[in-house]
Amino acid sequence: MLEIIPMLKIHILGMGPGSIDFIAPYVLTCIKDVDILIGGKRHFQEIEVEASGKVCQYISSDLLGLVDYIKTNRNKKIAVLVSGDPGFYSFLVYLKKHFSNEKLVVIPGLSSMQYMFCKIGLPWQDAVIKSLHGKTFDFIEALNDSGLVGVLTDSAFTPQLIAKELVTHGLGNVLVYVGEELSYAEEKITTMIATQMANNERNFGMNVVVIERTENVSYKR
Repeated sequence: MLEIIPMLKIHILGMGPGSIDFIAPYVLTCIKDVDILIGGKRHFQEIEVEASGKVCQYISSDLLGLVDYIKTNRNKKIAVLVSGDPGFYSFLVYLKKHFSNEKLVVIPGLSSMQYMFCKIGLPWQDAVIKSLHGKTFDFIEALNDSGLVGVLTDSAFTPQLIAKELVTHGLGNVLVYVGEELSYAEEKITTMIATQMANNERNFGMNVVVIERTENVSYKR
């Protein structure tokens, strides 16, 4: 008689902004319970004790190969570790192209954007939040509409470049907050008006940017 091997659900775990101090206790419980962990280098550095004895698979550029690996091991308990919250610009978007909701269990985490807004003491329910990872968006228009914009940056769209765009559109007096290495011991929050940030020579590390219009400043096209 052919043995039927049960297919287990794949857990997508939000790992928070970085430090293990901000990983939810239930996420750590899930990590201890699985057979296979899939994640990035920084994830595994934070959970060395919890990941001990597990099969640890790094996320590489071969995403389709990773999907095949997951499909091959569906009879094992698998957890995919994603930075921040799974619902906020994470690997979950790609996984949902290959696995239905019935095959996934998604566990929330604290996003770097949530963390950043708390660090600078600003409510963010009305903010426009976007990612500049390999893409662009009109953050000038967004700032004009809402007065508050959160941006996930990349190596191409630096805080200085964002500030220069603001200055070009007559928004040199808006506040620019830059959060580096959030939740880690090296964390640093820098606050400047856009004209100052545009000329800042600092080579910022991994960062999140928040732009706040604190006065009635109109912009120009």
